[in-house]
Amino acid sequence: MGFDPSTTAVVITDPQNDFLSPDGVTWELVGASVTENRTVEHLEQLIAGAKASGYTVFVSPHYYYPTDGDWQFGGTVENLMHDIGMFNRSGALSLEGFDGSGADWVDPLGKFINDGETIVTNPHKVYGPQTNDLTLQLRKRGVSKVVLAGMSANLCVEAHLRQLTEDGFEVHVVSDATAAAQHPELGDGYAAALVNFRYIASGVPTTDEALANLI
Repeated sequence: MGFDPSTTAVVITDPQNDFLSPDGVTWELVGASVTENRTVEHLEQLIAGAKASGYTVFVSPHYYYPTDGDWQFGGTVENLMHDIGMFNRSGALSLEGFDGSGADWVDPLGKFINDGETIVTNPHKVYGPQTNDLTLQLRKRGVSKVVLAGMSANLCVEAHLRQLTEDGFEVHVVSDATAAAQHPELGDGYAAALVNFRYIASGVPTTDEALANLI
């Protein structure tokens, strides 16, 4: 895969409690997939290994502020997220109530994200990075290759994959460092995402395979 710390970065989408903690508001939908993939464990391995080898880690988070509740329309999952208060924060300029909330980083990833070296971008508001500064932050650091992981596979991860690919990055998605909802009517989001990952990404390694090429 030809990774090098000078041109490659690790990007993690939505490593937050509402997706990855049993106490999160989506656990009923995503918990089985997160557990089966050992997503949190693999994210910890990926981030720790990347940092130990000198790679910069970027986090593209998902936040909603009170004013976002005034949106006049949305898709199925957008509406669901607003209805259940997913990723809610008290405001764009305040961290009141953030610690331990659904919008906070899931343990044990917080210690890596809060180390003063991880690049945390502006929040994305739907699924993709078009509404935040991820591409700017990557370009300013000379990054051309991205190792992508996080939540949720068929939503934010896939949207980031598609947009970063369109923006000219070589993107590899870590298959077992993500997960997705399993819904009786909407279907298996993880299975759907894997198909598209294989069609679009430059590679779809496991965590062990990605780390072997990062180190």
